[in-house]
Amino acid sequence: MYNEPHPLSESCPCTTTTVHQDDEETPLLQQPEQLVAKTPLPWDQFWIILVLQFSDYLVIDTLAPFTPQLIRDIGVTHGDETQVGYYVGMLRSSSHVAQTLTILDWSQLSDRIGRKPLILMASFAIASTMLLFGLSRTFLGLLVSRIICGAFDAEYSIIKNLLIDITDATNLPKAYGYLQISFMLSAIIGPITGGSLSRPADRFPEIFGRSELLKTYPYLLSCAVPVVCASTTWIVACFCLKEVSLIFKNRFYSGAPFGLAKGWFSPQSYAKPSTTSSNALASCDGTNPEEISPTPLPLRDVLTPKVLAVTASNGTFILFDIALYSILPIFYATPIELGGLSLDPPRIGAIFSASAFVCYTVQILFYARLHDHFGAYTFLMTSLGSGIPIVILFPITNALARAHGMGWAVWLAISIQHMLMVILDMSYASIVSFIRASAPNRASIGATNGVIQLVAGGARMVASVCAGAVFSYSMQNGRDAWLAYYFFMTMIFLAIGTSLFLPRDPRLWEEV
Repeated sequence: MYNEPHPLSESCPCTTTTVHQDDEETPLLQQPEQLVAKTPLPWDQFWIILVLQFSDYLVIDTLAPFTPQLIRDIGVTHGDETQVGYYVGMLRSSSHVAQTLTILDWSQLSDRIGRKPLILMASFAIASTMLLFGLSRTFLGLLVSRIICGAFDAEYSIIKNLLIDITDATNLPKAYGYLQISFMLSAIIGPITGGSLSRPADRFPEIFGRSELLKTYPYLLSCAVPVVCASTTWIVACFCLKEVSLIFKNRFYSGAPFGLAKGWFSPQSYAKPSTTSSNALASCDGTNPEEISPTPLPLRDVLTPKVLAVTASNGTFILFDIALYSILPIFYATPIELGGLSLDPPRIGAIFSASAFVCYTVQILFYARLHDHFGAYTFLMTSLGSGIPIVILFPITNALARAHGMGWAVWLAISIQHMLMVILDMSYASIVSFIRASAPNRASIGATNGVIQLVAGGARMVASVCAGAVFSYSMQNGRDAWLAYYFFMTMIFLAIGTSLFLPRDPRLWEEV
C-alpha cells in the first residue's frame, strides 16, 4: 500500500495529515508541493532480505573467477583457447534458461501461497546444486547443476516482491541503497573465495596438499562457501522471516491444509504500517482495511502499457549488463595477443572484489540522496549513458597491454572502467521504482514482477550466450576484433532508447 498523503474529507475524524486543498482550476504542475513524511524502514524484516540477497548473489560471484580455468581443466575445449568463451557463456546461460521458464509461475504462485515457501525452496536449491557443481568433473555435470539451480531458485524475483511488500514510495530508495550491503559483501567475498580457494591443493600444498578429495575435485572448496551460506540462510528464513502480505493470511490460509502449513511456513504475519487513502477512507467508515485487500489479477490484465514499458527498459538494460559482466572474466583471462589481458583467477577475483567494494559503498552512502535530488528517471538515463565509455575502454585497455604490458596505464584504464560501472549499476535501483509504480494493484506485485523478470531472464540467457560467443568469434583469425564491441554498443543504445518511454517521475503512474 502506498504511504502517501491523500486529500480526505474534513468530516473524516481519523485524518491526521494536514493537506492543502487542491484548486481544481489550477494546473497540476502549479499545485504546491506537499511534504511527505518518510516511513522508517522495518529493520525487523529488512535484515533478512539482506541475508537472502547475499546468499543468492554469492553463487555467481563465486563462480565467475574460476569458471574459465575450470573449462580448460575439464578438457572440453581440447586446448582451443578460442572456445573457452563459448562454454563459459553456455554454462552461465543454462541457469538463466531454466529460470526464465519458471520465474513467472513462481512469482504468480507467491501471490497466492506467500513468499516464504518459495524462499525456503530456493535456498535449498542453491545449497544442493552448488555442492553438485563442486563434485562435477564433466561439462554435462556442471550444466545439469546450473539448470536445476535456475529452475528452483526463485529468490531473485521473490526478494524483489518482499522488498516492495515491506516498503512504500517514501522509503524504497533508501531500502535499495541499503540493499547494496548484501551486493557488496557477496561481490567481495565471492570473487576472493572463488579465486583463492580454487585448486587449493596446488595453491596451498602445505595445508591441502594431502587431501585426495580436493585433488580430485579442485573447485569443491570454492563451491562449499555458497553451500554453507545457503544452508544458513534457509535456517534464518525458516525461523525469522514473517509472511508479509495480508492477502495470503486472510484468503489462502483459512482452510485446514493451509492452516497446517501456516504453522510451519508462516508462524506469524507481518503487516507494514500504511497511511494510504484507501486505508484512511476505510477506517473512517468503520471498514477493516484487511478485509478489502485487492485480489491478484489475471495475467492478461497485468500486461498494461506501464508494465510493458518497464519490461522493455529493464530487459534491454539486463541484456547489456549481463553481457558486460559475462565478458569481463573472459576478457581478463584471455591472452593479450588474442584481445584480453592474460590475468589469472586470483587477480581477476581481486579486481572484482575491489570494484564491488567501491561500487556498493558509493551506493550505500549516496544513492538515496542522489535519487531524491535528481529523481529516478534522470538517474536512470545518466547511469545508462555511462555504458558507452565502458565499452570503448575494452579495446583501449587491450591496446595498452599490447604496447606497454601490464603496467600502470593498463591498471588505470581498468580502474576508470570500473568506476563507470559504479554509475551503471545504479540503474538497477532506479528501475525498481518504476517496477513498483507499474503494478496494477498491490495484490499483483508478484505477477507484475514475474512478467518483468521473465523477460529479464530471457535477456540474461541471450546475453550470457551471445557475449561469450561474439567475443570468441571476434578473436579468431581473419575476424573483426571490434565485432564484440559493436555488439555491446548496439545493446547500450537499445537500453537507452527503450527507457525514453518511462515517465519522468514514477509517482505519476501511482497517482493515475
